[in-house]
Amino acid sequence: MASVPVIDLDNLTISPTADEALENYYKNNPPIQDADANPWDVSRADIYSKDLWRKPFAEMRAQEPINKIEGGVHGDYWNITTYKPIQHVEALPDIFSSDVEQGGITIADPDYDQDFQLPMFIAMDRPKHTGQRRTVAPAFTPTEMKRMEEEIRMRTAEVLDSLPWDEKFDWVDKVSIELTTGMLAILFGFPWEDRRMLTFWSDYAGDVELAVAEELTDQRRQILHEMGAYFLKLWNERVDAEPTPDLISMMIHSEHMKDMDHMEFMGNLVLLIVGGNDTTRNTMSGVAWGLGQFPEQRAKLQQNPDLIPNAVQEIIRWQTPLAHMRRTALEDYDLFGHQIKKGDKVVMWYLSANRDEEVFPEADKIIVDRENARRHLAFGYGIHRCVGARLAELQIRILLEEMHERRMQVNPTGKMRRVHACFVHGFREMEVELTKY
Repeated sequence: MASVPVIDLDNLTISPTADEALENYYKNNPPIQDADANPWDVSRADIYSKDLWRKPFAEMRAQEPINKIEGGVHGDYWNITTYKPIQHVEALPDIFSSDVEQGGITIADPDYDQDFQLPMFIAMDRPKHTGQRRTVAPAFTPTEMKRMEEEIRMRTAEVLDSLPWDEKFDWVDKVSIELTTGMLAILFGFPWEDRRMLTFWSDYAGDVELAVAEELTDQRRQILHEMGAYFLKLWNERVDAEPTPDLISMMIHSEHMKDMDHMEFMGNLVLLIVGGNDTTRNTMSGVAWGLGQFPEQRAKLQQNPDLIPNAVQEIIRWQTPLAHMRRTALEDYDLFGHQIKKGDKVVMWYLSANRDEEVFPEADKIIVDRENARRHLAFGYGIHRCVGARLAELQIRILLEEMHERRMQVNPTGKMRRVHACFVHGFREMEVELTKY
């Protein structure tokens, strides 16, 4: 593996968090309020942190499901807002590219500094994508899920049993982050005492808004280099050891990933950390918030625990923890009558497709026994469908089962803070209190 900048692993950066860094940035660089901004430019972070995204997406689905934005926060791009055309784009990976060299997978254009490229297999096209995905896929097979279920249940029980019943607390910190960082630590064979670093790195790696805040570029790179150095130490400790089920060992012993250079190693770490942390974390927060918004559905689930597996799918659909994925057209293409040109940025809004009333009636509601909840697009579709989907479903199912075992009802107080971003869709904080049912 290629060399890495010298990093003092005994003095890693631990503050500020990505959220705090952006908050400080915006204090000194307040966003310009453009009265003439296109209301369909749904790349604006504030419509998510203020929870104002439903109206523009509903308008687009009804009036012009495929439309082009010019001069948006992240430049020109196509909005794809309904279910069928998103599936169509996803099914044509040789026409609509995910490759970072073409533009990558988020609406923010990648950093083209040749000294700081982070290739990852989700941002690769075939055939390289295929080989690297196959390397990590064995960690998420049904057999592996069965093997991990007992440990996940034990850890979930420990976390729930540690919660206070007589005071308000932050569900995001005490439950969502704690459970997901613990799961990542197990997957990577990561030192348990440092597991919260995974959340810290995930936020710096996955926050699209950092691409806008150019003043934070050097700080973000330093933090990601520290992440890479930490994992390189783990790699070097295991490179001559016998294979084990953790993801680092799988990479070491893989024909497709054993010779990665350092930046590609970092890129795939970012993918696995953000994919395993942000998505499950924000769906677990969605469990608390969403069921609190629909008490009659919560009661139905409490009275019928056999609905839990279906409710897992429905909550994932309703929350949609990653709002979008981006593709770049490799050739001119007629997309349902819309002329996509070679090089155009095409943004698939999963958040909107999962509210497509033609597929999901009363889509803004959680309906725990919804018959087609599993058809959601929150994990994507086609060759890039989330490799860890089964693990996310397992963790959320066990969380709901263990809550039911304790007759635990989570009641959000209304005091909460959402992620200020157009990519990760979730919660920074959520105050709750517990009651029995």
